[in-house]
Amino acid sequence: MGTPLGDFVRAKRDSIRPEDLGLPAHQRRRAPGLRRSELASRAGISVEYLTRIEQGRDRNPSRSVVNALADAFNLDTAERTHLGYLAKITGGACAGHVRATPPQRTIRPAVRQILTLLEPGIAFITNRLGDVLAHTDGFDTVMRDTGLLDADEPNLTRYVFTHPQARTTFVDWDQIADEQVFNLWLGPSTETFEWFTADFATVAGAEFTRRLHRHIPPARVPLRMTHPRAHQLRWDREVLELPASDAQQLILLLPADDATATALDHLRERPHRTALRAV
Repeated sequence: MGTPLGDFVRAKRDSIRPEDLGLPAHQRRRAPGLRRSELASRAGISVEYLTRIEQGRDRNPSRSVVNALADAFNLDTAERTHLGYLAKITGGACAGHVRATPPQRTIRPAVRQILTLLEPGIAFITNRLGDVLAHTDGFDTVMRDTGLLDADEPNLTRYVFTHPQARTTFVDWDQIADEQVFNLWLGPSTETFEWFTADFATVAGAEFTRRLHRHIPPARVPLRMTHPRAHQLRWDREVLELPASDAQQLILLLPADDATATALDHLRERPHRTALRAV
């Protein structure tokens, strides 16, 4: 007996032209669409396992398997959402209920005082999920035109993968994307990781999910930005880990060259906002 998830995977596989995914189109095929072996290879699973999913004999694929199938099909956001829904009603653990465990957003008074003392430097408090919890006015001066701070609760990971300005802002976008996804695995906890990725994988798509199981720490390099007003900026980054109970980091951006220092002086000539903003 089939399942909603299995029916969708089979129908989607039959409807895709191999050439649309860069596969040879001239090979003789008994049926239109992708072979199971081709889809399994793209998703990184066995043909036997894919067969069990399509035939409804496996009703509990992991979240990573469903994401891998979405990547293999090049599904858009709406199709990914639908695939997750089908996995849920099929009974898959991948889209089952995830205990809502958002991370702690409270910042200790002493940490807020440190930020104030760092003015007019470029510094912010974040957690491993990428939430920008508080920042100096210097950080606002640099980031206000990039779109990062436009959200009610700014999040660097969401910005990197979903904001239209992100790829322009970060010259080494792939490097920053690798860093943000790697950080997700480091805390604050498994519950918060699952809480964040459960829905975000659907929105962010393949660029996000294909990085989820890379466990090699990305190299630390200077942060290169293209700023709407200051053009090219290069920053050295200092990351200070706050106590484990905080599960937060204090990150400072320091000009990496004279051109960036000069550009920063010009940016500071614009009207200032309040010295410290808590998000």
